[in-house]
Amino acid sequence: AIAMVEDEKKRYRPTKNYLEHLPPLNLNAFETDVMRCEFERVAARQPMDTLSMKRYELPPPPPGKMTDVAAWGECVDNSMAQLEHQATRIMNLDLMNEFGAEAWKAHNNVLQHMLTRSQAQLQEYKKEIQELNWSRKSMQTKAGEELRHLESSWVSLVSRNYEIEQACVLLEAEIAKLEREKESQE
Repeated sequence: AIAMVEDEKKRYRPTKNYLEHLPPLNLNAFETDVMRCEFERVAARQPMDTLSMKRYELPPPPPGKMTDVAAWGECVDNSMAQLEHQATRIMNLDLMNEFGAEAWKAHNNVLQHMLTRSQAQLQEYKKEIQELNWSRKSMQTKAGEELRHLESSWVSLVSRNYEIEQACVLLEAEIAKLEREKESQE
């Protein structure tokens, strides 16, 4: 195959632009806005933005509302929401620490069971394919033997027909000879 490709490469003489019948290549077809911005940042050799910790800050009320109770209430609500969020994260980590290993073990057991079933099914399919191939081979072998038998039978019949035709030609020649002799005697 490699030799054929090399031979084809030697004989192939491309035109100036043998791809001109194709539409132009769109290199940006799969870019998202985030990817485009990141490519522009890298091209401009700008450093990557640092991780924003703003969401974890607890800002006080704006300077003009330091005495406003409602503004302080919003700040307290924000701090309570962030505290609850952190508590939920800690609870999730504790649950993962306590049950995560067992959950992974159970998941791995399910995957192992799926693998075992898939391998057994694969073996069964291979066995069925092997049996089917054996059945086909045996049918084809029998058909081949039958064809060989029929061919030899045909050859012998054709030979017999040829022999009969030859005998008929000889008999016809002898009959014609006898008729000529009979006519000459009369």
